Amino acid sequence: MEITDGEPDVVDFDKATGEYLFFDCSPESPKRRSLCYDYPAWNSRKANKPEGNAVDRAAEMGIEILSEEQYRKLQELGKFDLKTSSWIKTPEKIREMGGAVFCDRRYDTVFMYHNGAESYYAARGFRGCLKV
Repeated sequence: MEITDGEPDVVDFDKATGEYLFFDCSPESPKRRSLCYDYPAWNSRKANKPEGNAVDRAAEMGIEILSEEQYRKLQELGKFDLKTSSWIKTPEKIREMGGAVFCDRRYDTVFMYHNGAESYYAARGFRGCLKV
């Protein structure tokens, strides 16, 4: 998380599991951007494939992509993604239809949006959660 400028920080303690939760707390989406949502989306691109996908990159790092609930909890701690956006865990039903969801903060409001999972943008990355 630190190598990609994620600025990991403890944001919660799960009493049930005894685990500390670390989230990427960098002001903007960490420098792991221009990624499709997952491997099936990356694989479906015929041209201009990005260098990877967010779900697999997170797994390689040993973290999970934030859920919508986790993302909103992060936004209670400060103002994040004012210029960027972050992929979040996408519900299976949406993913089965080819979509994926992401969040950002604009106009002092946290928004959740959708895109085709195969899309990628220089300003969209992902934030992760590490449980220790």
